[in-house]
Amino acid sequence: MQLLNHKKLHIVAGRATAELVADICRELDVAQGTPNIAEFANGEIHVKYGDSIRGSDVFIVQTHTAWDDRSINDSIMEHLIMVDAAKRASAKRITAVAPFFGYSRQDRKASGREPITARLIADLFLAAGADRLISVDLHSGQIQGFFDGPVDHLTAMPVLIDYLAGLDEDDMVIVSPDAGRMKVAERYTNLLDADLAARDGEPVVAHLPRLAGAAAAHHVHVAHVVALRPRARVVDHERVELLLLDRVLERALG
Repeated sequence: MQLLNHKKLHIVAGRATAELVADICRELDVAQGTPNIAEFANGEIHVKYGDSIRGSDVFIVQTHTAWDDRSINDSIMEHLIMVDAAKRASAKRITAVAPFFGYSRQDRKASGREPITARLIADLFLAAGADRLISVDLHSGQIQGFFDGPVDHLTAMPVLIDYLAGLDEDDMVIVSPDAGRMKVAERYTNLLDADLAARDGEPVVAHLPRLAGAAAAHHVHVAHVVALRPRARVVDHERVELLLLDRVLERALG
């Protein structure tokens, strides 16, 4: 007699994405897994899956962000430990789902003596046992090549377009935070039939300062902006709704 494991899909959540995973499981009509995350007295994280996941296709969801009194580093470490526990529990395939991929803004060396932390995080997930990565709107597409395995790079643009289109704002102006996001700003402009911030007929970017260590202020400064629709319809630039498209939300706060 041959015993078969008929379990195929197993979805578990890190503590930063508990509500999100509950919604996902409800939508898929599957039971949510229980990783039983706890901590030792010194703060070390402990994970023990409540059910057998041997031979299962496991999706471990954790966004890399601060929550409650925890930091982004806690989120990433918890995610890695959950992946490692799944590998040692003989899961057939492990997919690490990170809606926000931590440390992704450091995807290249802007100057000497700097790390490439996006590659470091990708290597850590590979070492922990992840077979596949899923993320949404990575800081740059090249990060997909940092992970030695399949990467599903999703985009939230269709959802955001639907929401913004429903606002019924006639004087919406799209502003790019830097030159690297100008193509994305132009795509939003076309899909929303909105205006693109411009000066003297050329697109304008909102110059956001790069980090100078950890003490740099996050300020936006754009001067003499005139909003021009792609069809050259000039709008009143003193009464417009500005939409700033950036890759990392932290830079748009405050």
